[in-house]
Amino acid sequence: MKRLDIFGALKKDMDLIEKELYRSIEGGDSELVETSLHLLKAGGKRLRPVFVLMGGKFGNYDIEKLKHIAVPLELIHSASLVHDDVIDNADMRRGKPTVKAKWDNRIAMYTGDYIYGKALEMTTALSNPEIHQILSKAMVEMTIGEMEQIRDFFNVEQDVRRYLLRIRRKTSLLIAVSCQLGALAADADRQKAAAMYRFGYNVGMAFQIQDDLLDVCGTEKQIGKQPGSDIRQGNISLPVIFALQDARTREPLLQEIEQIHKQDGQGDVSTAISLIRGSQGIQQSEELASRYIAKAIQALDHLPDIRTKKHLKDIAHFVTKRSY
Repeated sequence: MKRLDIFGALKKDMDLIEKELYRSIEGGDSELVETSLHLLKAGGKRLRPVFVLMGGKFGNYDIEKLKHIAVPLELIHSASLVHDDVIDNADMRRGKPTVKAKWDNRIAMYTGDYIYGKALEMTTALSNPEIHQILSKAMVEMTIGEMEQIRDFFNVEQDVRRYLLRIRRKTSLLIAVSCQLGALAADADRQKAAAMYRFGYNVGMAFQIQDDLLDVCGTEKQIGKQPGSDIRQGNISLPVIFALQDARTREPLLQEIEQIHKQDGQGDVSTAISLIRGSQGIQQSEELASRYIAKAIQALDHLPDIRTKKHLKDIAHFVTKRSY
């Protein structure tokens, strides 16, 4: 499955969203427009706007209204990536140089701020105050999640519960509110909006776990960056946490992580990757991702049997099978 081709029915509207994304960052400082375009042109799965549009299918679907939430949610996600790359000192994203690498940290931070501002500017076209309240709270939670990740860099004593709370804030929440706000913007009833939120939350949790697995098990061609980027940056992901709970791999992996930390992430991570791959951490992470997908599909029981419901099931299954 490539480029989420299960969403062929949304192609026309997603083409419109893509054009609106580029249009939305125009009209500002020329360098900030250039850096923002550099990020947007690097591509991406555009999952969040897709979920907005699919949520809208359970209400009064109107692309001219839904675009005012679909575009901002993708912009918010993009802005968070620019800031992430500065924090993580990342040079590559989606196979291309990051804004931080091509320009510098200061330009990257201002680019993220500029994109956030443009996102909020576009949402002013929506009059429902609940939408703005949900969106602002999600942005606050995302920022808290980022701070938690920084505090836990190279923290080998963190447990699964702490990790799950962090990815809820960093990743899952924005996907959940994409589903929810699409329904609310289309005036769907509360039950449908709540079901969409639960679906998005569980898909988002599985999505991040799969990202963690790809960072350990994927290739540079698949993921657009060197495998092992997480552990190199000090981000102790779920497969690593589980591998550290494995008596066979705990001590040698602890030694490798300590060496990586001492070398500021510049050393060889191949031994650490091999240890993680050879542990129970991979299978345990896959099993947990599958449980979240099962919960996501269960949430769909509360939605009417329209074509979009099948598409949502398809995307749920896609999340844990994707290789990029």
